[in-house]
Amino acid sequence: MYIVQIEEKTIYGMSTRTTNANEMHSKTANIGALWQKFDDEIFVNYKEGQRIYGVYYNYESNANGEFDVLVGYASSNDTLESIKIKKEKYLLFEGKGEMPQAVIQTWAKIWEFFSKENVQYERIYTTDFEYYKDEKTVQIHISIK
Repeated sequence: MYIVQIEEKTIYGMSTRTTNANEMHSKTANIGALWQKFDDEIFVNYKEGQRIYGVYYNYESNANGEFDVLVGYASSNDTLESIKIKKEKYLLFEGKGEMPQAVIQTWAKIWEFFSKENVQYERIYTTDFEYYKDEKTVQIHISIK
């Protein structure tokens, strides 16, 4: 884990609104279905360097409130929704392995890290995002003060 400064970029994709509590139960989870829909409907040219993002934004409050998730890529597409990843400081966590297990394990590390009593960084719940560097590597960026 380390701090990075990200330049603003626009991601085009499909979104849903959910909560972490909803995502813990298969009957109320939305994110997996969103990923499946994106994979079924949108061609991503990995050979030409396109990569996938999962962007978390419009936080109602914190990790317990509602938020939006957009699955997409950085290629302009007028038929899709768009969200700007803000130019901010991010704490970067990296996960490697089989997907989606590597993502789930990395988010578990993030929740554990931020649940500590004297954590040295404060989440600001503006825009967080997953960047899928390759088929076995995810980088999760958490916006911090």
